[in-house]
Amino acid sequence: MTSLSEPSRRAVLAAAVATAATAAGGAAGQAAADTSSGRSEASARPAQAPERRVDNRAWTSYTDWRAGSARGTRAQPGLRPGLVIDAPAGTIDYTDPHTGRTAPWEYATWTSPVHRLAVPATEAVASWNARTPDGTWLQVELKGTYSDGTDTPWYVLGRWAAGDQDIRRTSVDGQEDGRSSVWTDTFAIDDPATGLRLASYRLRLTLYRTPGTRLTPTVWRLGAMGSDVPDRFTVPASTPGLARELKVPRYSQETHKGQYPEYDNGGEAWCSPTCSQMITEFWGRRPSAEDLAWVNPEYADPQVCHAARFTYDYQYEGCGNWPFNAAYAATYKDLQGVVTRLGSLTDLETLIAAGIPAITSQSFLAEELTGAGYGTAGHLMTVIGFTADGDVIANDPNAATNEAVRRVYRRREWENIWLRTKRYNAAGKVVSGTGGVCYLYFPARPTPRQRAALATVGVG
Repeated sequence: MTSLSEPSRRAVLAAAVATAATAAGGAAGQAAADTSSGRSEASARPAQAPERRVDNRAWTSYTDWRAGSARGTRAQPGLRPGLVIDAPAGTIDYTDPHTGRTAPWEYATWTSPVHRLAVPATEAVASWNARTPDGTWLQVELKGTYSDGTDTPWYVLGRWAAGDQDIRRTSVDGQEDGRSSVWTDTFAIDDPATGLRLASYRLRLTLYRTPGTRLTPTVWRLGAMGSDVPDRFTVPASTPGLARELKVPRYSQETHKGQYPEYDNGGEAWCSPTCSQMITEFWGRRPSAEDLAWVNPEYADPQVCHAARFTYDYQYEGCGNWPFNAAYAATYKDLQGVVTRLGSLTDLETLIAAGIPAITSQSFLAEELTGAGYGTAGHLMTVIGFTADGDVIANDPNAATNEAVRRVYRRREWENIWLRTKRYNAAGKVVSGTGGVCYLYFPARPTPRQRAALATVGVG
């Protein structure tokens, strides 16, 4: 349940919970549909865009994979180049902290070249897209150099598998060096006021498989988003520039209340996987009947239960791990998933104009978002379009029914609750905002227009 009491910083970073409310709306649809085009899409950019405080770098091409330092891995060419195990570098024993089971695993590694951030960062979040057949899994780590020239340790940003039989996918708590820490999925400078920043980083990917087999994970995308978003209670208003609505399926998290409480207490906390499921189905991807055989047949929309189970972070004990949601989306054929930050509703208009919906993270008091009917320390919504007046059309999973998911929220209110980094809670205490966090799911081979829109918002 969403609480108006002060959450932990991670509760805001993850944006994993929401409360009951009602909304208005309708039915599922397909990827390129829109209902109106009242303004010229060319006018979706203002005369002067705000300074971008986000740096995205991803390794995706055959050339990228060959540029790194490999120990037992090799680059695999093709329409979707990737990284696979070639000859294992060794074998280790891994004790799963969530099952207590110890098992041997062959492993191989790939370490990226050093990436120097165009925007020295106070935070960094990794994203990866991969296939992990049964008997395989992967680990993503980051090692950075601070702006004073000293180094961070290697930080684990995720131990991940698409399934949950071999290992329990997990974040790793307790990682810090007195200057930076990892909060579930987010590297963060402990005290940005000192001026210390993350100046550069390398990512290390470790691929694991059952010993003696020829199995391998295949990783198609690995990257990170670094950001230095200034502290702010309000943000400048953007000028409306687009009227369009994408036909995105509508799913309520609340209809799953009480179902599978082992996954973050059931549907009432499933805003993130519910949004992830809406967008994967927008792109025409969904789990098969075989995939859903484990779900109680009496439950409606079993694919939402499936998304919750396979985004669940066993350490965080929630479904709101940002990279785990992006990785879940990318388990579907020819989809990519990325975690980033956007700078304004103009950025969202650019994406919607190209037919790309977005999942956004926000926190607010009930009186700060007209028509919501609830307040939240962190909640995910799916932005599907804009009205002729520039207001935000969102599929808000915090609704009593699927039909009630579609909402229209006032542009100025919505933009501020999404982009601010500071806010006051119900007790009047200053707490964190999410600063424009966004999940983007899009085709592995975007159209030229989609590729241009993604590049405009800083995603390659």
